[in-house]
Amino acid sequence: MSSNSDLLVLLLLVLIVLLGSALCSGVEAALLTVNPIRVHELAARNRPIPGARRLAQLRQRLGRTLSVLVIANNGFNIFGSMMLGGYAAWVFKQREISGVALPLFSVGLTILVMLLGEILPKALGSRLALTVSLASAPALHWLGVLMQPLVLLLERMLPAITEEAEITTNEDEIRLMARLGSQKGAIEADEAAMIGKVFQLNDLTARDLMTPRVAAPTLNGGLSLEAQRALLLSDNTPWWVVLGEQVDKILGVASRERLLTALLENRGLLTPVDLCEPVEYVPEMIRADRLLTGFRRDSSGVRVVVDEFGGFVGVIRAESVLAVLAGWWRKPAP
Repeated sequence: MSSNSDLLVLLLLVLIVLLGSALCSGVEAALLTVNPIRVHELAARNRPIPGARRLAQLRQRLGRTLSVLVIANNGFNIFGSMMLGGYAAWVFKQREISGVALPLFSVGLTILVMLLGEILPKALGSRLALTVSLASAPALHWLGVLMQPLVLLLERMLPAITEEAEITTNEDEIRLMARLGSQKGAIEADEAAMIGKVFQLNDLTARDLMTPRVAAPTLNGGLSLEAQRALLLSDNTPWWVVLGEQVDKILGVASRERLLTALLENRGLLTPVDLCEPVEYVPEMIRADRLLTGFRRDSSGVRVVVDEFGGFVGVIRAESVLAVLAGWWRKPAP
């Protein structure tokens, strides 16, 4: 083999080491950066994007996948560099320049591995995380199959590698993502604020949002509509609680629109009991999110709030819960 051929082989080996190291580093950075929720969504489609399901499987056993990449990357960086150093020493010795060329080659190779084999590929892998991850998933799967005996041995020695990665999140993380999305312009500021208010519903109860009994709109069920005309005309409350003679005796709830219609049709001798609807009671400690779900099953959109003894303590409407989402509700001062 001629001396020029030796240098070409050395150059080819350097390129192979750099390329292998760059691929491993870029794919590793992409796998660690890619959004797992996005991967799960792509894999769950009826017609998933090519590589999405394979990528989801690799991310589920992320410890095993990263072990494969680390083994391959260190194979190029450590073993490849050692072999290159030995071969370079022999080539330079043949040319009788090993005293100067070998140190320069070692320093240059180290710099190239750091820049082209680690820093630049990881930066690109992080920026193009989803694209790189999807493209590399099939090859990474087969590489894992080839290295399975070694990986299984490592899993026996290091059980932490076998842990599966689960897609989980919590309220704080979702609030943080919404706030970051708003700051980056990905979502509107009011949308981010509403996401935070949705979680606030879980912390509020009917007692926090209700109109207290002393301020609740009530009608005497024993009096006629004509007798209570002035009260009906002076208060714009859309719903009224119809009370009986006894304390806490609730006969129903009546719509102001229906009551006024009866007055206009000269049916003022009717009582609110004749036009009221059945009452739906809710405990004062029921959470607002459950309360909002319950409103969807009832057209009236009004509930009578009772305490633990069944006593009438207030009234709450669907609008009171929706006001929290809209940002209109403010916690009363202590």
